[in-house]
Amino acid sequence: MTTRHGEQRDHTAAGLDPLAAVRTPADPACDVYLTGNVFLDIIFTGLDTAPVRGTESWARGMGSSPGGVANMATALARLGLRTSLAAAFGDDHYGEYCWDALEQGEGIDLTLSRTVPGWHSPVTVSMAYEGERTMVSHGHEAPPPEPAPDCPPPARAAVASLTPGRAEWIAQAARKGTRVFADVGWDDTGRWDPADLADLEHCEAFLPNAEEAMRYTRTDCPRAAAHALTDRVPLVVVTLGAEGAYAVDGATGESAQVPAIEVEALDPTGAGDVFVAGFVTGTLARWPLADRTAFAGLTAALSVQEFGGSLSAPGWSEVGAWWQQVQGFADQDPAALRRYAFLAALLPAQARPWPLRRAVPTIGFGRSA
Repeated sequence: MTTRHGEQRDHTAAGLDPLAAVRTPADPACDVYLTGNVFLDIIFTGLDTAPVRGTESWARGMGSSPGGVANMATALARLGLRTSLAAAFGDDHYGEYCWDALEQGEGIDLTLSRTVPGWHSPVTVSMAYEGERTMVSHGHEAPPPEPAPDCPPPARAAVASLTPGRAEWIAQAARKGTRVFADVGWDDTGRWDPADLADLEHCEAFLPNAEEAMRYTRTDCPRAAAHALTDRVPLVVVTLGAEGAYAVDGATGESAQVPAIEVEALDPTGAGDVFVAGFVTGTLARWPLADRTAFAGLTAALSVQEFGGSLSAPGWSEVGAWWQQVQGFADQDPAALRRYAFLAALLPAQARPWPLRRAVPTIGFGRSA
């Protein structure tokens, strides 16, 4: 197996560094480490309805981007965090495209990643319509992990998806002083065994959605579930969909309920990853609990207004443009503005006009002579 190395782009040098006020010479070079599977996502947009059996549907738009764990890595990098990703890439054109998009396009450090000869990239086709999505995926069994000698690397934080028996690196990272933020996937077995959350003992924060939190704790209230989970992990943030999010710090007893921002949702793909990235950013920057929960919700709300996973992850330009726009609304609720007033001290004075639209990348364009 081979490893590729390339020049990492430092996006924080040209943009906003949210950790500028807390960085010291003794800090590790990496802000956030994560590992997982990278997919090639192909997103069809502009579908009025779901595809009908036996017919052909034409989409008005299509985009391609790295998906899977790349959604989280991109969301972190666009918020100015120095992000390191350890993943396997296929040695096909899809794998090369994903590698270049992450390393050259997003400035993500892929030193710990590798190309696997003879393994082709897993692919997901996503169809977005009526605010929902339908996905079809294909891929061969992922190659076994082959961590580099210094993997996981020293890092301020790591983001982990809890998978029973398959995340030994979480304990290793915690022993190195890394602050681990965890989420969890849907339990297709229906068991919702609390023992599957054993790795929370190595984590600082857990960010499930309301249904996951209630099923694991056998409760019927998301807030009760959040408090119950603080017996396992110091900090719990439960996302509540249209109702926002609820966070509770088990160590201090502090809690925060932040309402959701009302937006027209086009595609929810990657919104959970963006929420986690926003919360990690605020936590590492040492913001108050309510501010980082509100910021996480804001970034997620901005992401669902665009199509795709990593394509829709917002950066500081999008956050700044949104803040300028909402302040100009004559009927804006003053209390709502005060909730996000902390942004004023963070954002640059000038921002691009809102709404913004990112370019949608497509594979296969050749270079003109």
